[in-house]
Amino acid sequence: MTESEELDIRSPHAMLARKAIDVWVREKRELSPEEIKDEKSELRGRSAAFVSLKKQGGLRGCIGTFQPTRESLAEEIVSNAISAASRDPRFPPVSSDELEELEVSVDVLSEPEPVSDASQLDPRRYGVIVRRGNRTGLLLPDLEGVDSVEEQLEIARSKAGISPHEPIQLYRFTVDRYH
Repeated sequence: MTESEELDIRSPHAMLARKAIDVWVREKRELSPEEIKDEKSELRGRSAAFVSLKKQGGLRGCIGTFQPTRESLAEEIVSNAISAASRDPRFPPVSSDELEELEVSVDVLSEPEPVSDASQLDPRRYGVIVRRGNRTGLLLPDLEGVDSVEEQLEIARSKAGISPHEPIQLYRFTVDRYH
């Protein structure tokens, strides 16, 4: 195990997400504010975050926010972890039998910045948000199988229900990914 893998395993972000999922699935309750309190300063501030679940290498759930909706990053992670495990419409809720097989990652998003055109995007470095009126689609950066800006935009447009020929507003963001 490399030092970076060891640090990833100890990430307070991913550990909190896993704990929130375990408590939700096993005990049918959310973590209390006392259980969420954390001395780690990086979990106290406000940030948008996505929680992704994988099982045997395949996606098992992914829910997040592109603007902070909670009082702290810790609360954002807990809320999104529970949603990824129980409310992702693409998957049935996670069962207790699956908990040991889940890989949990947390992406903490930077503030989205507008871009004038696709030449300012890079699917390895930047996530993308596409917007047309009240329809919004988001795709995280550095996803397996998404190798071009065109693929990234096509998926984000599809998520938002925006056709390829409709004009859009584009935003990019970076993430800090924790495993």
